[in-house]
Amino acid sequence: MSNIMSFRVDDSEQKLIQDFARLHNMSASEFLRRAALDKIEDEMDIQLAEKAYAEYKEDPVTYSHEEVGRMLGLK
Repeated sequence: MSNIMSFRVDDSEQKLIQDFARLHNMSASEFLRRAALDKIEDEMDIQLAEKAYAEYKEDPVTYSHEEVGRMLGLK
């Protein structure tokens, strides 16, 4: 089931969005949906990276590929 969202843009923004979407062979709706979901995914990735970096700063132990392979019994 699809839901409908609406928002306001001025004429020049609407033309820009439609032209850009057409240039990439998609509808304005598909372009805006993809753009919104990409933005959300990017923000989630940034939050995960910040959390991982904070954890690393608390315990800055790292392992090489070879060390991990030995720890897992792969080498």
